[in-house]
Amino acid sequence: MATSLQIKPETLFDLMKQHFETQEGKQLCNKVNLVFQLNLAPKKIGVDEISYIIDFKNRNVFKGKLEGEEKPDVTFSFKEDDFMRIALRKLNPQVAFMRGLVKVKGSLTAAQKFSPEIFPKFPVSKL
Repeated sequence: MATSLQIKPETLFDLMKQHFETQEGKQLCNKVNLVFQLNLAPKKIGVDEISYIIDFKNRNVFKGKLEGEEKPDVTFSFKEDDFMRIALRKLNPQVAFMRGLVKVKGSLTAAQKFSPEIFPKFPVSKL
């Protein structure tokens, strides 16, 4: 079920950083107010994963893991293609979970705030 998506996660996360500085982005951060860790694998969950942090509390997005005592509220593990399909509103996160396309560790209450609406809408020129 591979998709030929032109946009890469790095581009998405750069756009999220910019979005967090807008009034709409600030409102989103206040609403979500959680820290998500996303582990993205090129082909198989758990293999060669790259981690990203989406920190709605501090309006920050970065590659890597939290350091020290800090822990994310919830950690998601995806194949990169499945994650991008969710971010681009082509796959519902709840459906992905039911199909086993995403693994969740941590607060299930926090996980319920993970939806395509947390990602900025892309202009057609970026796709």
